[in-house]
Amino acid sequence: MFLGIDIGTSAVKSVLIQQDGSVLESASASLSVLRPQQSWSEQRPEDWWQAVNQSVLKLSSNARKQVQAIGLSGQMHGATLLNKHDQPLRPAILWNDGRSHAQSQQLQADEADFINVGANLVMPGFTAPKLQWVRQHEPAVFNQIHKVLLPKDYVRLCMTGDYATDMSDAAGTLWLDVAKRCWHEPLLQACGLTQSAMPELFEGNAVTGQLRKSIAEQWSMPQAKVVAGGSDNAAGALGAGAINQGQSILSLGTSGVIFTATDCHKANPKQAVHAFCHALPQRWHLMS
Repeated sequence: MFLGIDIGTSAVKSVLIQQDGSVLESASASLSVLRPQQSWSEQRPEDWWQAVNQSVLKLSSNARKQVQAIGLSGQMHGATLLNKHDQPLRPAILWNDGRSHAQSQQLQADEADFINVGANLVMPGFTAPKLQWVRQHEPAVFNQIHKVLLPKDYVRLCMTGDYATDMSDAAGTLWLDVAKRCWHEPLLQACGLTQSAMPELFEGNAVTGQLRKSIAEQWSMPQAKVVAGGSDNAAGALGAGAINQGQSILSLGTSGVIFTATDCHKANPKQAVHAFCHALPQRWHLMS
């Protein structure tokens, strides 16, 4: 038995999947979006964790006891800023937040590697310009940053105590060398950050840690392995079978996405096509 947890924009969903890939059971818990100003979109990381607990505990206890491993997926790009005690410094700035247009233009003009290495135009939806906005408008918050995590990886931290992410989600920060699948220091430096603020990188099918004993007891399950997982779009593509060169999906949810898998790194930033790592080794994808 496997447990999948997805951190969406409007809800957290948990599913129990059997060895043959069939879904045994699913449950969800709703989330709300904070909009303190026009074009702003935020969520409290604590609300993600509360919703995870609610959705997992809605699943049958007998099935939970058989869980062997846990996978995570989630909304991309969300800037989750933690202090040295792993406490959120402010609400997370979400993928659909539009406040950082000026910072996007500034970063792209100042650092060519965002296109040459990050393989994407700098847009307000990505994580990097969000951090630049915080750096310029909330310096007291920025100066306390110990780690920057993506939404699903904050949940991972709560589950395992590990700072980890997968390649597909990391590519959406704009700090990744997408071709080489590693953090790129000049892109981090452009936002006043270093690699020490980043989680460790894993391929999506790699084990990143183990469920904390206290959480395992709370959820009435073994201390199961937790794998890296993937961004919501990459994970959805895997579920639909879009793995190999040219296989594509169209996803219509809170956002609309067309997604094409590739077996090598390709980029087309001039046409505003996103080029990211896929959630499996030696796979990439194009998305718009």
